[in-house]
Amino acid sequence: MLAQIGLGLVCGGYATGAALGWGSARIALFMGDFGLSAAALAAAVSCFLYARGRHRSFRPAWLLFAFSSFMAAAGNAVWGWYEVVLDQEVPSPSFADLCFLLFAPPAIVGLLVLAKKPVTRAGWVCLALDAWLIGGSLLTLSWSLALAHTAYVPGESVARAALSLAYPLLDIVLVSMVLALHFRRSHVNRSAINTAIAALALTVLCDALFTSPLLREHYSSGQLLDAGWFAGSLLLAYAPWGVRRPADMPPAPRAARQPHSRPLAGSLAALTPYLAAAVCTLGILYNVVEGRRVDRVVVLTGCTVVLALVVRQGIMLLDNIALTHELAQKENHFRSLVQGSSDVIMIAAPTGILRYVSPAASGVYGREAEELIGSELASLIHPEDLGAVVHEVRRFLAAPPSEEPTTRIECRFRSGRGDWLNVESTVNRHQGGLIFNSRDVTERVRLQAQLRHNAEHDPLTDLPNRALFTERVRGALSGRRSSDPGTAVLFIDLDGFKAVNDRLGHQAGDELLVQAARRLQDSVRAGDTAARLGGDEFAALILGDGTRDQADRECRVHEIADRLRVRLSQPYRLESGNEVRVAASIGVAFAEPGIGAGDLLRNADLAMYRAKAGGKDRVELYAPQMQAEVVRRTELAARLRTALHDGEFALLHQPVVDLTTGRIAAVAAQARWRSAQGILFTPAEFLRAADDSERTAELGRWLLEEAVEQAAERAGIGHRTPVAIRLSARRLLDRSLPLGSVESLLTRHGLPSGSLIIELADSDPRDPRVTFDELEQRLAALRRLGVRIALDGFGSGHAAINALRRLPVDILKLDRGLVEGIVESARLRKITSGLLRIAGDLGMQSVADGVDMPEQVLALRSMGCTHGQGMAFSGPLDEYRLRRALVRDEYPLPGPVPVSVGNRPPIRSNSETPVPPT
Repeated sequence: MLAQIGLGLVCGGYATGAALGWGSARIALFMGDFGLSAAALAAAVSCFLYARGRHRSFRPAWLLFAFSSFMAAAGNAVWGWYEVVLDQEVPSPSFADLCFLLFAPPAIVGLLVLAKKPVTRAGWVCLALDAWLIGGSLLTLSWSLALAHTAYVPGESVARAALSLAYPLLDIVLVSMVLALHFRRSHVNRSAINTAIAALALTVLCDALFTSPLLREHYSSGQLLDAGWFAGSLLLAYAPWGVRRPADMPPAPRAARQPHSRPLAGSLAALTPYLAAAVCTLGILYNVVEGRRVDRVVVLTGCTVVLALVVRQGIMLLDNIALTHELAQKENHFRSLVQGSSDVIMIAAPTGILRYVSPAASGVYGREAEELIGSELASLIHPEDLGAVVHEVRRFLAAPPSEEPTTRIECRFRSGRGDWLNVESTVNRHQGGLIFNSRDVTERVRLQAQLRHNAEHDPLTDLPNRALFTERVRGALSGRRSSDPGTAVLFIDLDGFKAVNDRLGHQAGDELLVQAARRLQDSVRAGDTAARLGGDEFAALILGDGTRDQADRECRVHEIADRLRVRLSQPYRLESGNEVRVAASIGVAFAEPGIGAGDLLRNADLAMYRAKAGGKDRVELYAPQMQAEVVRRTELAARLRTALHDGEFALLHQPVVDLTTGRIAAVAAQARWRSAQGILFTPAEFLRAADDSERTAELGRWLLEEAVEQAAERAGIGHRTPVAIRLSARRLLDRSLPLGSVESLLTRHGLPSGSLIIELADSDPRDPRVTFDELEQRLAALRRLGVRIALDGFGSGHAAINALRRLPVDILKLDRGLVEGIVESARLRKITSGLLRIAGDLGMQSVADGVDMPEQVLALRSMGCTHGQGMAFSGPLDEYRLRRALVRDEYPLPGPVPVSVGNRPPIRSNSETPVPPT
């Protein structure tokens, strides 16, 4: 803005000085010559400097403008040299005329560079015809008015006459290019191009006035006409720099432009040839009105203008025919697209009346398009969705089109079949109304609802899962029931479910879970929530009934939980015909003021584990001391991390006794932890706290090294009894216990071959971390080192038979669960007898774990079990008591002792054990 104000002040000051005569004739001549030269030189330098910049658009055009302005500056300088310095008239012709003549051609070529280039030959022809129409008409008019007198001046030389005609003719050409290219200019740097065109137009206007005989006869330098040339030069100097935005910035988007600028510009461009022909006609009429003989030049130019107009009209007619044909093709194309589209296209008037509906409506909505046309759109939308649709349409129409050209609306639409379809529509503006491009998304909505249901419900029982249950608990604690203290959460665990899975398979287990879920769902009230949290764990949210008395609340919920326990503990009849029983351990936690959903669920979970620990098949209410036990277990796990390094672990051994002779065949190593506070923890206690796999691995390495070292020491004093160490299959395959470490351990301590037994536990192939191929290779390598392999926990789980078939095993160790009920249960005796028969047929030794009573010894021995381990013989012994037992080397056996033939080895060597076929 400051630059524009400064430019206006300079031009106004020059015009004022010219109008007042500059105060003296000498100053007027100086300002009229050298002032114009300085202004033109400023334009030349400005355009040249702008063209030298990097990444400038239309650099050749600005260089041409710089050369053109330099020629004008040189011409005015020569003119001033004669008038001001030499104080004489300018000769004609002179070097100044040459410079002035060279002003127009570069400017004309520069305008051609700035113009938008036609893309077809017809476009180039139309551009040439438009230029000739403008130029020819101007030539006709100017020839009739003035140029004819200049051309036929008596006694004037040919050179002077040609020079007199050259100025107006070049100006006519320049004006023609300015007008012809005005509507074809490029959109890039439009402000600079418009300013440059205005500067050249002002210069041409002043040239036209100068060539007029009336003005030229009385013209002298420094007059008001020079102010026009001065302003034109300064405008050209200002053009490339004085724009409001960077020169190379792309044009503004169409949406931001004035809506009527392009139609107006197109109309003027289309009228240009007719206006030019009208000007030519005026030139001819002027000669007729003045009674002059029509000049041959006028006739020739007029005829060529008319011919150019006819040719151009012919080209436009052909273009219109081609465009009409193309438009018809596009209309047919888009009509086929609209009518063949699976989407329904509807056009609604501003009043909401449907004006057009595409034929796809019959297939999508089940209603013919003619039936929908003329109806109100609001009558077709579901009443519950109408308010949201109206609100969105009003908001969309109030938003500027440039910011929000479209919007999306989803609602339910009445179909011809009487049901409601979920319809998604893309909405556009159209002549004050709206265009709806609609599609049926009912299946998608159903699929989304199904996916949402699947994400929030258990796939097996269709009960709410943990996420949805937690959300409903959170809602019960934060809604209008937040002040109701009777809300409670029940955590339910099915006791004995694992045994059903192991005995009858997972399909039977899944069927049991479905029946249990149905019983749970039928047992809760309508407003309560039953859920399956995972595995055999269920939960129930019991909403309060407003009872304020704590004892009444606890009694009511306890009755519900106990009734649920009884219901879940009733026999389940499976499709296979089997009848199974499971029990239910239920933990109950009440909502207290300020408690969160996570804490309430945790409290119920703790109460459920307390019910299981208290004997199962019972209901337990949460008490604050349960959380204290969790804290104690956490602290125990923290102390366990340093117990190994502080030497708090001790190694005990329990004898494995030959059931025929009563002699000690092996000893089983067991770890005990005596904490710094003097508390002795059993493996069941501290391994429950060692939930950290790294800590368990470290404990396993310590147990192996300590057991081998003590066994080597006992072997050194004559007690060559093998030592058995229990390791899980996953730990055996862990890289923290490489094969070389076992070999180096045996070599370092000098333990004789066959003195180490590894009891393999947890060889479940469903564990992704255990692969039988790798485990088989590892065990075979250990057996080559003289290590014997015992299959621990035989008779429980699915892995036992498969492990027996695949793995190189020397000893079968019966699971404690089989031994515990072997005296009372005839069924267990048959199962155990069959397993022992399998071991005998494969030539393997057998060891029964958990032999605590003499009756069990008798029963096992009668079934063919070779060895036993348990309190019937001895508990775990420290090293001193163990050596005393090894010196005695015999435990009394109940009942008559069978006679053995020969000296029976403690536990058969692995070299004598046949490998079962795979």
